[in-house]
Amino acid sequence: MKRIGVLSDTHGKLREEVLEILQGCDAILHAGDINTPQVLERLREIAPLYVVRGNADKEWAEELPQTLSEEICGLRFFMVHNKKEIPADITGYDLVVYGHSHKYEERREGNCLYLNPGSCGPRRFSQPVTMAVVETEAGNIRVFRKDIAQQAKEETLAKGKSSETVFTEKRLRDILRDVDKGRSVSQIAEKYGMAQETMEQICRLYLTHPGIDAAGVKEKMAMPRNR
Repeated sequence: MKRIGVLSDTHGKLREEVLEILQGCDAILHAGDINTPQVLERLREIAPLYVVRGNADKEWAEELPQTLSEEICGLRFFMVHNKKEIPADITGYDLVVYGHSHKYEERREGNCLYLNPGSCGPRRFSQPVTMAVVETEAGNIRVFRKDIAQQAKEETLAKGKSSETVFTEKRLRDILRDVDKGRSVSQIAEKYGMAQETMEQICRLYLTHPGIDAAGVKEKMAMPRNR
């Protein structure tokens, strides 16, 4: 069985929950409105990435294709940002992916699955925060809608803290590696879609406690601050 992460309209924000869902995927499809190259850089660290340019992707994204037609994991797919630009004839495709509306949509026409994963970036237009995972095996396709906001709410209730401050040791190791590479706080915060204040706290703990590792940073982040 192969797993494909499908997302769109991140608008510069990669949520922790999204990155966790993408772990173990064999490929990632992004249907545009990425906003920053750092988002693509982070996604490419997880799995092979297929991406198209959205209407909000400016000069930096000029080399990205407007449409994409590929075969991955045994599926022939077509991807474009706006569904108005889907060609009338999609014969031979198993999957058509698009975005733009920030609204999750999933429908079948004949043997083809049409999928808009919604937006998993900043919440806009009062829409749910969503993405999708496509599983394929022996020509069969299953789609799993992922409601990110609900997952974040459940984590918040369970742990009594903002989802922005819920970290895995793996994520912290990635962050600390970026600190060692000399990247600035603002660059790292943008890369991981986190508030600069939170990232400043992580970097301060790391730099002021020689020898501390990701587990140690995580432990100290969970401690109440002195007032």
